Amino acid sequence: MALELEESPAALLGLGNALWWLDETEASLRCRERAYAAFRHRSDPFQATTTALQLAYHYGANLGDVPAARGWGMRAARLVEDFELAPLEGWVLLGRAAGASSGGDPRVGEGFARQARELARRFGDTDLELCALSQIGGALVLMGRVEEGALLLDEAMAGALGGEGGPETVVHTSCVTIVCCSRAAELKRAAQWIRAASEFNRRYGSPHLDAVCRTAYGGVLLATGRWVEAETELQSALQKMSKTAEPLVRIEALAKLAELRLAQGRLEEAWRLLDGIEDHAATTYATAALHLERRELVPAASILRRRLRTVGEESLESAMLLELLSEVEIEQGAPEAALTNARRLAALGASSNCDVTVARGERALGRVLLATGEPGGGAPHLERAFEAFGRLELPLEACRTRLLLARAIAASEPEAAIAEARGALASLEALGASRDADATAAFLRTLGVKASRSSGPRGVGLLTNRELEVLGLLGEGLSNPQMAERLFITRKTVENHVPSVLSKLGLSGRAEAAAYAIRHLER
Repeated sequence: MALELEESPAALLGLGNALWWLDETEASLRCRERAYAAFRHRSDPFQATTTALQLAYHYGANLGDVPAARGWGMRAARLVEDFELAPLEGWVLLGRAAGASSGGDPRVGEGFARQARELARRFGDTDLELCALSQIGGALVLMGRVEEGALLLDEAMAGALGGEGGPETVVHTSCVTIVCCSRAAELKRAAQWIRAASEFNRRYGSPHLDAVCRTAYGGVLLATGRWVEAETELQSALQKMSKTAEPLVRIEALAKLAELRLAQGRLEEAWRLLDGIEDHAATTYATAALHLERRELVPAASILRRRLRTVGEESLESAMLLELLSEVEIEQGAPEAALTNARRLAALGASSNCDVTVARGERALGRVLLATGEPGGGAPHLERAFEAFGRLELPLEACRTRLLLARAIAASEPEAAIAEARGALASLEALGASRDADATAAFLRTLGVKASRSSGPRGVGLLTNRELEVLGLLGEGLSNPQMAERLFITRKTVENHVPSVLSKLGLSGRAEAAAYAIRHLER
């Protein structure tokens, strides 16, 4: 209505802000660009600079358009310098901090964020102080200094959600906190802040925060073994995001979903999910792991080494990559290189005091010693890794480590090895990790233990009674409304049961479920 009276920069900016909260990102940016031009024409450099800073942030965070984000950031910096806008200098530094950390250089990001925090204190800018605090904490976490960084993230979140800052500050601090805690396997902390941010989102409805929260929570559910819920959350995130808005978060969600499919043994589906985004940083681990599964060792090693050169071996991300590279090198017949990388990873864990990095380092050392035929096969390292993954509540990683431990002690303690492998197999079956379960069953057979697994979908023993009923009706070709009527339950309940059945059985759709039911259920 205001724009109908006069196309003022304030009205354009207000409309742009409103459109962003309504998930109309591109229209929001167009309004803000017009507002910026209008502020410049009216010789209002302060408002022009704040608008340029908004454009820089949203081009980067929402559209993944790095050149545009960098250009608007530089324009804001130029205005701050030309018009001596000292109170806004800290926001320019905050943008540089975010760009450095997300670009793989958290050490530089920390430096910029600390400068921004000092300026925030000088000018009494609470919003800037909280945002800078979250950037410092996030950078420390990404560098592996998890405990130190997580405390700063907690402080920033408490202040932001406690009402010290505006809604945009809550979005910024929440996104940084949730992403960094998830990457550090601080899963309980991540889940708690996701719930807190979700409550904020129910009131304000930030599309960006919703996408980040859903994707991060899907990753938490995946890591903690709640795979049906993880798939639901990741699929929901993907459905809510357009292919133009939130591309970075979308790629992260696709990568997590591909990791889930890989763990389920559904390799072709995993490859399809990564089609066209294989070269993106967020998909490095999933892509390399799929190459390893196909015994394509050269591309797997090349992808991992290239990403490691970018992020540096001291970063948190390097832990997963170094361990996987060590595994690839074992398969390549290069045990010395594998041992070198395992030792680097163990040293990183010791220096960072990051539990998940310590666990990966111990497992990498144990795997190399097992592969090289060392006495005991690295069993002490594997025992420590198994205990650490258990404490972190990472069931798939714990099971994989337990199988390695069983292999390490098979020659000296065959009965104990059988017990460890049986325990791993039971847990893997419950998870739905068919690929690892097959490997565990095969190992048990080498020890003379009957441990057969079907080469097709997993057994119906993992389904609840209600899920068995749903499977039977899928076999009859019934629709969801028809099943709801037959079972005297709501359509929503059926909609929850069907994906659960498909996930537990490792099936790709209703047609496969119908065929499975016909083959395996008594009629």
